Parts: sequence; structure tokens; C-alpha cells
Amino acid sequence: MRYRAAWVVSVAAPPLRDAWVAVEDGRIVAVGRDADPDTPEIDLGQVALMPGLVNAHTHLELSYLRDQVPPATAFVSWIRGVMAARRQRPDPGAEEILDAVRLGIDEAVRCGTALVGDISNTLVTRQPLLDSPLLGVLFYELIRFNTSDPAGVVAQACRELDALGSSDKIRASLAAHAPYSVAPLVFRAIRDAVDSRPFLPCSVHLAESADESTFIRTGEGEWRAFLEQVGSWDPQWVPPGGTPVEYLDDAGFLGGGTLAVHGVQMTVDDLARLKRRGVTLVTCPRSNRYTGAGTPPIAAFFDAGVPLAVGTDSLASTPDLNIFSELAEMRRLAPGVPPSRLIESATLGGARALGFDAEFGTLEAGKRAAVLAVTVPAGVTDVEQYLVSGIAPAQLAWVAGSPAA
Repeated sequence: MRYRAAWVVSVAAPPLRDAWVAVEDGRIVAVGRDADPDTPEIDLGQVALMPGLVNAHTHLELSYLRDQVPPATAFVSWIRGVMAARRQRPDPGAEEILDAVRLGIDEAVRCGTALVGDISNTLVTRQPLLDSPLLGVLFYELIRFNTSDPAGVVAQACRELDALGSSDKIRASLAAHAPYSVAPLVFRAIRDAVDSRPFLPCSVHLAESADESTFIRTGEGEWRAFLEQVGSWDPQWVPPGGTPVEYLDDAGFLGGGTLAVHGVQMTVDDLARLKRRGVTLVTCPRSNRYTGAGTPPIAAFFDAGVPLAVGTDSLASTPDLNIFSELAEMRRLAPGVPPSRLIESATLGGARALGFDAEFGTLEAGKRAAVLAVTVPAGVTDVEQYLVSGIAPAQLAWVAGSPAA
């Protein structure tokens, strides 16, 4: 069946006017413009067909905290708010929390998401994700700054993942939380564990706030006070100096398959390091503003040529799970970046980062028919510019009824 539309934005090539995408058995078989009266065709009208979006960084298990954590002017303050809110519901498997996870997944699908990179400290999101139309990677995030058995911590996490069984739909991997919350030898053990398996990405929050940079450079500041307060400070830890990116690079943690999330405080040299190592930077600009982390230098990300993907972060720090809204914010922050590059970061960039680019990220023959139809006004002449201007869920529909078609 051919689906004809006013526009086809394949990401793999410039947009086509009055074009079609041909689908058979859940796969794209061709993209083109020619008319053929002998081929059945459905004319979808004034829409743009494009690949399903990729939310490369979110925390679905925090969906129940929507509107529960106020915005902050300092990131550490926001973290304290999250911890206080989570203590009110200590059972991660509570039905209230699982219901919120399912609602978050439904919202992501309505907002045009086909793939997710979901961060979890509890793994409670795995079954809801398996039951959903979404595909992606579930990152089991480890937080352990002070431990006498770093290898044992990671080995236990690997056993928990192995006990879940394998799934090509929702692949499971490890994540390190951040340089201020994970011990150096835990970083090393995580890297070794991920590298010992077939290709899987690994994630870390990196260079998110100014306090993180201060802590890595001097060992002092708000994160030092926080670790001491919660009983996690390690008096043997020695500040490495430099930037958080230099720290993890020197430790051998950064490499192909690493997702470095946020990057608000990264320098030009930091970004050059990420590019050399083949690291993908995942930006979540709306969340960064809400949490007090700052404003990500979107234009600098693109100027550096570092692979880029897009995430919403959690509903504890962003109003919705709409990647189109992140694109609009990126456009506002970096008006000189071509819309095509913004769109690519939210489609092919995320699919590559999560290891699903053979099936998602572009509209090309052989890929899954995760085709999103976006209603576009008749007067639009630059469809890519329109797609990064802010698209609401009411404008969206899945052509085959599901992002996992």
C-alpha cells in the first residue's frame, strides 16, 4: 500500500512534495513521487510523513512525580526535592507508580515517539514497556559513590538484568548516574560489563550543572555537602581536577556507544573529546531550565559535530513527553541551526545512539513502517521549519496504527 501525503520528510534525503511511502508487511518498501494508477494508494492529504521520534533519555518510573517537584534555581536543590517526593512513596512497584508509567508511555506514543532510552533505578518500567508499542533500551542506573566492592555492585546488577531474560524489543543495559554519585571503580566495572556483551549503549548524566564541575575540579561545593549529608561521602576520594568530561575520558569510560546526557556545562574542548570518542550527546533543554542546571549551548553542540540525540528527561522536570516541544526549544535557543539537523537529532541521531538505526530513524526501504503523519497547514512552504516550530499531539497520527508496526 502506498500512503501519499503533501510532504514526505524521510530524514535520509531532502523533503519531497506530493510524495508517498509504500509499506508492505510492516516494512517500508519504497519512497517516491511518481503516480501509478495500477498501485493501490491512500491519499492522507495535507500531512507530512516522517519517521517516528526517538526520546533518547527519559525516566518513566518518575512519571508519578508530575507536578510534584517545583522548579529550582540550583540543580542540587531540585535533586533534594525529588528525593523528598520519592520518600513519600517508597514502594517502586506500587500500582500508583505503575499506572503513571503506563500513562507516560501512552503519552509518549501520542506525541510521536517510537523509540525510548529509559533510565530506571528499579527496573519496574520493563514490563510496561514490553506491553507497549515502544521499542528501545532500558538502562539500569547505578548510584554508588562509596563502596568497598565496586565490582560486586556491578556484578549484582548484571545478575538482575540477566534474570529478566532477553528481549529484542526492550534491550537492557547499564548506566552510571553521574560523576558526583558514582565511584571511579564503579565506572570502570560498568564499562567492562557493557563492553563484554554484544553491542549495547551505556548512559551517564554528564556536565549537567555548575556544581558538578566544581565538585570534580575541587572536591568541594554543594555536591560534597550533599554526599556528606546523606552518608555517601568517601573520605578516600581525591578530586581529579579538570572537567567532568576529562575525568570520565581519562578513566576510560567514554567511547562508542556511550550516551552523555545533558552537557550543559561542556566546553569546546569537552565537545571535541566526545566527538573523538564517538560519544553521543543527548540534550534535554526544557528539563535543564526547570531543574536549574542552566541553558545547554545547542549551537555549540552542532558546531562541534558531536553526534546528537534528544530527550525529554522525566515528568518530574518537564511538562510532557513531547519531543516536538524539545525541538521547538532547541530552535529557540539555536535559530541558526538548520531545521533538518534538528529533526535528524530527534530521529536518526537517537536511533543510532540506542542501536536501532537499522530499523528506525529514517523512511527508507527495509526499515520498520513506524511512519508518523503530522498535519501541516496548506500554506507551509518550508515543512522542516514547521516541524520544529512546536507540534501538538492532536496533529499526529501513526500511519499503520502503531510506532512498532
